[in-house]
This record gives sequence, structure tokens and C-alpha cells, in this order.
Amino acid sequence: MTRIKESRKKKQLRVIGWREWLSIPTLGVDRIKAKVDTGARSSAIHAFNVRTFSEHGAPHVSFQLHPVQDRRHPSIEAVAEIRDERMVKSSNGQRELRFVIDVDINMGGLVWPIELTLTDRDPMGFRMLLGREAIRKRFLVDAGRSFLVKRN
Repeated sequence: MTRIKESRKKKQLRVIGWREWLSIPTLGVDRIKAKVDTGARSSAIHAFNVRTFSEHGAPHVSFQLHPVQDRRHPSIEAVAEIRDERMVKSSNGQRELRFVIDVDINMGGLVWPIELTLTDRDPMGFRMLLGREAIRKRFLVDAGRSFLVKRN
């Protein structure tokens, strides 16, 4: 019996740095600096004044966010349907129940959907964390470099 070897062409993955600029058109965010964190499973964004409500029988959340690091302005008001609520273990080991929403992100002209958790990241260095599930099978991360993707 002769086996036929299948020639699989490996998908060439784009290389990104440990921090990158991206936009979140779904939330009206034109630019936000995100920390790319392969140690974090989920992605997170700084959210405050979080309020839940129901629209056409579906759970929604409204919240505000500051897209610029270390600044209180501008402040963006966003609304999204709640996909889920999950317990997330943060880098300091604390567990927190977070709302999960679906958004589209745009990094260097490449647009794709991700799940995003809402949390208070005000004391953190970055307003957004891009976790490994969001970049899986799309990018390789060069941990020694930053801003390898052209700005949107």
C-alpha cells in the first residue's frame, strides 16, 4: 500500500509586536494602544459607568471608556449586546465576574471579530489587552518589538 503525502502549505502568519495600535469600529474607537498578551486568554478593555438594560428581550450593556492611556479625555460612550458573563482571573490572581461582548477590531487594515471583556483597567498601563484567543492563528508575536503594524 502506497501512502500519498499531502502537501500542506503553511499559512504565513503576520508578525506583530508586544504593543500595537488598533481600532474598534463596533464601539466607535478610532485608535487605542493595546498590549498584546499571549499569557492572557481573553481580551479586555477599560470600562466604567457600566449599566445593564434589556432591548428587544436581549441583555445589553452601556459603558464609557477612555481610549487614551493616562488620560480622562476623550470619553467614549458605547453600547453592546452582552454575549456572556464569565469569571476571569486577572494577572494579580483575583477572580472577577465580567461582561463579555463581541466586537470587530481593525489592526493594520485586517478586520476580525473578537470577544472582549469589560473591566476597570484604569490603574493598568494599557487601556486594552489583546489576549491570545484574539490573535490565535492570525499572528506571531515578537516580544522584543513594538508597533510593527501600520496604523489604521
